[in-house]
Amino acid sequence: MPKSPSTVPKRHGGRLLGLLLALLLTTGIVHTFTGANRANASTTELAAATQLTPEEQTAAKNQMSTWKAMVLGAVEGVTEYLPISSTGHLVVTQRILGIGDTSATKDAADSYAIAIQFGAILAVLVLYRKRIESIIRGLVGRDADGRNLLISLVIAFIPAVIIGVAIEKPIKSHLLNVGPVVGAWIVGGLLLLYLAPKIKADRPGMSITHIRPKQALIIGCTQVLAMWPGTSRSLVTILAALAVGTTLAAAVEFSFLLGLMTLGAATLYETAKNGSTVIDAYGWFNPLVGLIFAFIFAALAVKWMVTWLQTRSMAVFGWERLVVAAASIGLLIAGTI
Repeated sequence: MPKSPSTVPKRHGGRLLGLLLALLLTTGIVHTFTGANRANASTTELAAATQLTPEEQTAAKNQMSTWKAMVLGAVEGVTEYLPISSTGHLVVTQRILGIGDTSATKDAADSYAIAIQFGAILAVLVLYRKRIESIIRGLVGRDADGRNLLISLVIAFIPAVIIGVAIEKPIKSHLLNVGPVVGAWIVGGLLLLYLAPKIKADRPGMSITHIRPKQALIIGCTQVLAMWPGTSRSLVTILAALAVGTTLAAAVEFSFLLGLMTLGAATLYETAKNGSTVIDAYGWFNPLVGLIFAFIFAALAVKWMVTWLQTRSMAVFGWERLVVAAASIGLLIAGTI
């Protein structure tokens, strides 16, 4: 692999990274205060709004069992980093299992689905630990490639932070349903089948450490499209990275690492906001089981995908999306979900 060009001076890169991190912090602070002002509620009122009533806790506990936690963890792990949409698969799986299908249990089920993402996050941390070590060395100015990659990841991460906090409620209220998910599955599946013959493992392009800020911003802006459930964050970021000129291997790895940041932030945010709701509804054991299964199956899925794409086409993911969409439509017509 060629060495990363030194087009970003060490001092300039450090200042840029500091500015970006400051922007992220500022965005979080502004969101916190403006959100509080819009709500015009006290801390006590906010806590009461997210706390389940005894009846809701009982209803949620009756819906969740250990084997269902295993299934949801496995589904999360398998689908999180593949370009097939983990959110979409979890929405449909929850409906099939009868989890979160009432107003009293939906919030707990939605928060549970996000909380078990910690397992998938840990899988990438383990599998890509050497790359992450390079990024950490870059943070302290001891690895030029790691610093350049970190800057690109932070830039790509910013659009999701800014837009995600603004449209979180509309997404949860209107799009976390089977209909919007199926529509996104079909569109993404057809797009993949059209593009798959053009995507080759040996296609020329830049390595992951050559991705520059402008290109990273393009990838980050396309990631926002994945906020529509069923779209797939992996799908749009891989295609965007390929569009700006990376190799397939670089596009896949950048998508994984960007997912690590995006999922990490979303999971921490959701856990801080609604973690008590998950524990009240399901206790500690079942969420832990789901997290462990998500870790195991995410590690297996990531390793399989990397190996598969070395010699085979992405078309398999397009067909999977269309098959699952057709099955979901059938289940909707039958009244099963």
